[in-house]
Amino acid sequence: MKNDLLNCSLEEMRKEIQKLDWPAFRGDQIFAWLQKGITSFDEMTNLSINQRQILKNSYHINALKMVRKQVSSVDGTTKYLFQLEDEQLIESVLMIYQHGVSVCLSTQVGCAMGCSFCASGQEGLIRNLTTAEMLGQVLYIAGDQPRRVSHLVLMGSGEPLQNLANVVKLMEIVNHPKGLHISMRHITLSTCGLIPEIRQLAMLQLPFNLAISLHAPNDAIRMRLMPVASRYSVQELTDACETYAKQTGRRITYEYALIKGVNDSVEHISMLGDLLSGKLCHVNLIPVNPIRGSTFRSTDGQHAQRLKMVLEKKRIPVTIRREMGSDIDAACGQLKRRTLTEMGE
Repeated sequence: MKNDLLNCSLEEMRKEIQKLDWPAFRGDQIFAWLQKGITSFDEMTNLSINQRQILKNSYHINALKMVRKQVSSVDGTTKYLFQLEDEQLIESVLMIYQHGVSVCLSTQVGCAMGCSFCASGQEGLIRNLTTAEMLGQVLYIAGDQPRRVSHLVLMGSGEPLQNLANVVKLMEIVNHPKGLHISMRHITLSTCGLIPEIRQLAMLQLPFNLAISLHAPNDAIRMRLMPVASRYSVQELTDACETYAKQTGRRITYEYALIKGVNDSVEHISMLGDLLSGKLCHVNLIPVNPIRGSTFRSTDGQHAQRLKMVLEKKRIPVTIRREMGSDIDAACGQLKRRTLTEMGE
């Protein structure tokens, strides 16, 4: 199997080029070309034909195949379904905000977490994505629309902290000035709360945004929604997040999917406010996306506003996430599941 150069950081690229007895600057040139989204060594026009042939003989560039694309007529949100080289399918989303263009990418094929309100977890975990496969999603989308991608969200299919080494390398590559140069402060990693890995991230002290899929104010409700809650209590999770916030100086975002009749009473949100009181945090209330086969329904807008006020009275910073892509399969895993169903798989 040829080494995929899209997996390489700049430092790793330079080491690869040294093996060919080429000058170090060639590594910088190849790295820069790859960050422009090229998929063939023939496009590297500042290398000689002979050098390009040597690269073809020894290396590989991972190329995603775009299988399906849905564009929202409401807000321009775009959902991509990609096929990997082993024919597995993954999803990514382009979202346009006033503050910039954001790409939400997948970190795994499937997901092992099994959260009851999430479509991507219903198939289980198939495998981790390589750094190249994650970066490929960003590069393809960046080349498919006119505005610069300024924000990155690791919130698609998969649990990023189960793929920690590849995810950290991805963040360092997209942050590099010779690459996409996306600020670490414009990168958000969302996790359901794997405590040992959160503590590892705290030691790295990278200034990205950490978002925790909390979705419940206590263990009883969280265990109903998220199997991971049987491993780590809500208190253990928030304690780990406190350590992270102290080590990095970055506030934690707690994501809370509002599910009608399950976790959306005033009492539930009041408990959430008490749990987070005094912490460096922000709460993102999310109207849950209904998925096929689930009885869960979203809280209505007026009630969500009332719940927001409960947290504001407790001096907890809070927003209600704006629904995007409402007329397409916007939630994680939905487009993939629908496509596989239509294919009879």
